[in-house]
Amino acid sequence: MAASAAQQLPASSIVVPGQLTLRTIHGRNGPFNVGRLVTPIGKFAVKDAELEQYPEGKYDGEFIIRYIDSKAYPTCDGMRFEIRASLDGMTLSGIDKLSKAEAHAFATQEVDPLDEELAAQPLTPAATPAPASVPVRASTDPLIDTRPFGVDVPAAAAAASNSPDSDDAALFGLLWPLGESVKLDSTIDRRTLRVQIARLGVLGYALDFKSQQWNRQPDHQAA
Repeated sequence: MAASAAQQLPASSIVVPGQLTLRTIHGRNGPFNVGRLVTPIGKFAVKDAELEQYPEGKYDGEFIIRYIDSKAYPTCDGMRFEIRASLDGMTLSGIDKLSKAEAHAFATQEVDPLDEELAAQPLTPAATPAPASVPVRASTDPLIDTRPFGVDVPAAAAAASNSPDSDDAALFGLLWPLGESVKLDSTIDRRTLRVQIARLGVLGYALDFKSQQWNRQPDHQAA
């Protein structure tokens, strides 16, 4: 999601002022955010992956709406229908805490957007892994080499796989090594995004909702 409304927009997008209310719900996949956007053109549910990063609260700002559609999903007592807005970006100017009444206004059976995405994925038969994808394991006996012919494992790569930072490098990909400020890519799969968010908190980063990036806190010891 773009950081600001000051960008060239698709012809179908509109920019509107409004207030976004975010509620954090703890589900079977862990905590997730659901949102409600109140604007001059209407009230909408918002469940974009970008919102996974933000703490619960009420945010004032301007919002780029990419499209609006209706969504229906089953609940324990029937079906629920909502009008959902998909955002192309936003510029936030302030945040307030939710009152108890505002928090209780959200449905208790909110569906985790991750479950929606997983349910929408087509079922495909498991593919047989290609020979090249089989991990190469060298014998611990120096007189026996169990690697396939022509395959070499560089010493640097073997050392990197045992590095304490190797898991973080795999998690963050091109963002690694992390700098003083980190801008997450909300277009990756939602499950990975949630793990990145949780890990940034452990590593001493905090979200600046106005700049929409994570900044390292100066008094934090490296994890």
